[in-house]
Amino acid sequence: SKKASTTKVVNSKHVKIGFIGLTCEAPIYTAYEKGFFKEEGLEPELVKCSWAAYKDNLALGSYDITHHLVMYFLKPIEQGLDVRFLGGVHTGCLRVQTGVNSPIHKIEDLRGKRIGVPGMGTPPFVFANRVLGTHGIDASTEISWKVFPAGELGLALTKGEVDAVADAEPIGTLLVADGRARNIEGMDEATDEPYASEYCCEVIANGKWIDANPDTAARATRAILKGAKWVNENPKAAAQLAVDKKYLASTVELNTIALGRLKYIPTVDQAAQTLFSAAKEMRAAKMLSPGTDTDALAKRAFQRLDGV
Repeated sequence: SKKASTTKVVNSKHVKIGFIGLTCEAPIYTAYEKGFFKEEGLEPELVKCSWAAYKDNLALGSYDITHHLVMYFLKPIEQGLDVRFLGGVHTGCLRVQTGVNSPIHKIEDLRGKRIGVPGMGTPPFVFANRVLGTHGIDASTEISWKVFPAGELGLALTKGEVDAVADAEPIGTLLVADGRARNIEGMDEATDEPYASEYCCEVIANGKWIDANPDTAARATRAILKGAKWVNENPKAAAQLAVDKKYLASTVELNTIALGRLKYIPTVDQAAQTLFSAAKEMRAAKMLSPGTDTDALAKRAFQRLDGV
């Protein structure tokens, strides 16, 4: 391709892996702590980031590769951000919840309500928008969005500052375990279709970095997918490792429950397939431009690397 001819291939062994500190990032912690990156001949460096700047951090090269939410990156890719998905890691990490005694039971009950999110444009926000949009609720006019740090969403719900919250693990599991929240029917990625069959999180990397380091990118992707396989086979040990090494704040017991909700099945084909359905639904929910060719977008957003 034209692009390849102008890019100098360097295949640097040094690789920067981004993370936020979520339950679902267990394959990254595992691949790092268990030496899967080193087995692939790489020198890994972990880079901690915040929800708010995560997309920009990847686009600007603060880190090279991570695994993250498909829905979070599809809009920026539509707008020209050069990042690409490389493989599927797991299903099931987002949901929308309400108070245990709340009158809200189904998606339609959220019309006109206040929903707490860890940030506008964050994956829980994007997921809630997609579900609301595909159920005929205009998320921009019929919902009041309120932003709280992820750890304070439960408090906002209990204090009645919001009617519902959209969250990622371990928050969702912690709120259910505390008896503070229950899921709203149809809004749980782990159990409700079509989301349950899609990969919510996939390996994603900076496009320029992939072009300059195709072999390194393949090795790093393999290391993360190996991490996913290990987590699938050893969920309790993976949960323990994340808590012991202080990657996230939770107890081993609750983090094990949170991890158990996610299905870690490393894949390439199913990961590519997910982009087609997610893009179509996001366009239906008016989160992508009405004129966008979602199939072309899905094709452009996924890259198959040799040896993965």
